[in-house]
Amino acid sequence: MELRQLEYFVAVAEERNFTRAAERVHISQSGVSAQIRRLERELGAELFDRSARAVTLTVAGKAALAHARTALAAAGAVGQAVGEVSDLIRGRLTVGMVVGCTVTPLFDALAAFHRDHPGVELSLVEDNSDRLVEGVRAGTVDLALVGVPAAAPADLETLTLVSERLVAAVPPGHPLAARPRVALAELAAHPIVCMPPGTGLRTVFDRACAARDLRPVIALQATAADAIADLAARDLAVAVLSESMAARHAGRLAARLIEDVETPALLALIWRGGPGPAVRALLAHGRRAFAGPARG
Repeated sequence: MELRQLEYFVAVAEERNFTRAAERVHISQSGVSAQIRRLERELGAELFDRSARAVTLTVAGKAALAHARTALAAAGAVGQAVGEVSDLIRGRLTVGMVVGCTVTPLFDALAAFHRDHPGVELSLVEDNSDRLVEGVRAGTVDLALVGVPAAAPADLETLTLVSERLVAAVPPGHPLAARPRVALAELAAHPIVCMPPGTGLRTVFDRACAARDLRPVIALQATAADAIADLAARDLAVAVLSESMAARHAGRLAARLIEDVETPALLALIWRGGPGPAVRALLAHGRRAFAGPARG
């Protein structure tokens, strides 16, 4: 049994697809399939049910998955321990980024980290905040930039980068533009365009509406703030954004604070406690990159 076989096994289990797993580990699909078959022969059991379109784990595969992850983590820890002693960081670092991210300091931090630690293979994954939080918990993501509502997950370490109130953004001629602030009840009378469920901003908005028994019509959804602003600028719906997101479109949208949504939306870096040297080094770069004016 080889570590690479375990790596391929975990990749297929998480991707539920041999083609995507092969792309992830950077070898051919036939190579992944051959190594998985070899591993199954060594274990004397099939690990995957290949009969459906989505590859699923068998009972034996489910039993093996946690141990395979533990073995890979242990192997990585050996390299990290040696790296700390020799002051050389090596290995692989998976960084998560919330979909539609336009926060350039994160990219600056990754570039600076790569220059200082070329021996670390960086992998960047994009997903909604809820799934990235679960990825950090499960250990499949080492560090993630996520949007979270009010307070970050208590079981994870957190560095809050941005804390902002929600605003309604409308074209200058819209009825809400004439008001200095808007209430949720006023906002709910109009169709809304906002981020999808699973994002921190949407969670803040949904919870505030539910607390007041309001059910606004979410007419449109987009993962990128610029797309939401573009739709609102065309008067298709009222945009719900954070203050800095709306500020980038001040020339064509009027942003009005939603007065009864006092809970801020947070943008934060999250990671598990007791991080390895690579995560600690990237966090140091992240703190420096975000030390300037906040960009959301």
